[in-house]
Amino acid sequence: MSECKTGSRRHFLKQSSGILAGTALGAQLSVARGAHAEGSDEMKVGLIGCGRRGTGAALDCLETGRGVKLVAMGDVFPHKIRSSHKHLKKKRPKQVDVPADHKFSGFDAYQKVIDSGVDLVLIATPPGFRPVQYKAAVDAGKHVFMEKPCCVDAPGYRSLLETNKLADQKNLKVGVGLQRRHQKSYLDVIKRVHDGAIGELQFLRVYWNMSGLWNFPRKAGQSEMEYQLVNWLYFVWLSGDHIVEQHCHNLDVGNWIKGGHPVTAAGMGGRQVRRFGPRGDFGHIYDHHCVEFTYADGMKMFSQCRQTPNCGWHVVEFAHGSKGLATCTTKVGKIDDFAGQSVYRAPRKQPNPYDQEHVDLIHAIHNDEKYNESHHAAEASFTAVLGRMATYSGNEVKWDEAIAKGPSEMPERLALDADPPVQADASGSYEHAVAMPGIYKAY
Repeated sequence: MSECKTGSRRHFLKQSSGILAGTALGAQLSVARGAHAEGSDEMKVGLIGCGRRGTGAALDCLETGRGVKLVAMGDVFPHKIRSSHKHLKKKRPKQVDVPADHKFSGFDAYQKVIDSGVDLVLIATPPGFRPVQYKAAVDAGKHVFMEKPCCVDAPGYRSLLETNKLADQKNLKVGVGLQRRHQKSYLDVIKRVHDGAIGELQFLRVYWNMSGLWNFPRKAGQSEMEYQLVNWLYFVWLSGDHIVEQHCHNLDVGNWIKGGHPVTAAGMGGRQVRRFGPRGDFGHIYDHHCVEFTYADGMKMFSQCRQTPNCGWHVVEFAHGSKGLATCTTKVGKIDDFAGQSVYRAPRKQPNPYDQEHVDLIHAIHNDEKYNESHHAAEASFTAVLGRMATYSGNEVKWDEAIAKGPSEMPERLALDADPPVQADASGSYEHAVAMPGIYKAY
């Protein structure tokens, strides 16, 4: 899940001249015309996954310019397509043109969207499906925007690595929903850290501690597969646990500052409140994780994430150096010296990063610029998977071993009447499936 959007889209569209991630700064909202792969002024977009995040991503994409047009939609559930289409058509009526024969439902809907003549696909299905759908899009020669995280297990990560290579070979553009990489406060502060503003980097702290989230009670006649798809946050095969689905944002910032990924992880976690949920509505994931990640040079990143009702929020990243401290947040970033004096503070007014990530992707497509965010996104996703392996097992896990030996979390068959990897007991509880440290084996 991503944070709620802040700031006005209208203000963004009027004021922003674009903040390209990395060094490519200054892209205009009115992207160059006639320069994408098919040489047409129009960018045909297909949406895969029509829930709230997919609908939001589609709206963000459409607001980059009038040349962008939504022409196909797909989801397992037809009612999701209807709801999403109604909302998008109301918001952007001239850019939404999805006829009935371009609305695809079922587990194979993603392939039908990909094959429907689109230029760009937006993948916003639950994370467990993303490696397969990303591969299918790249195999078909489509540009991609994919929500984070990009995988939930080692086989998914290995698939991402191969697909990333193919995307680069085909000169396809790939954006990923790690919107902090497109946010001025983060770009400013992290550039200054890399330029030495806090001296030698010593350690990192990253947090996503928050209150509880939504769930949907089981309905009469609902199959186990359908129930889990509706409550996808709470099942490892679909979300990866909240350390993967959500905390990957903060872990990506840590990797971005450090310039690489950890090589080991050790930590602890558990489930204090979710086991008391009615009718097993909170699946089998943990509600808190605390992980110590170690990079190749021995530097540490200390990580916390928690989803517990009636508890406070703390969503932030810190970089500690020999000269001071850098703070990254979604609204403002700053650098302090050891006396607590502010050396730099980023401006609060800045373009909305949820919009900006689509501006940057469309700009790269139209101008044929090298653009593939899935390289760092894959690392962030597997950093989070590594952390989950550590908290579930209670043992230190190693990056290379986890990639090579980590098990698949995905079911053997995908259908609404198929058996998911985890089943509820007779009372509707998943407590028997909760990972127990000392018993659970990471690989």
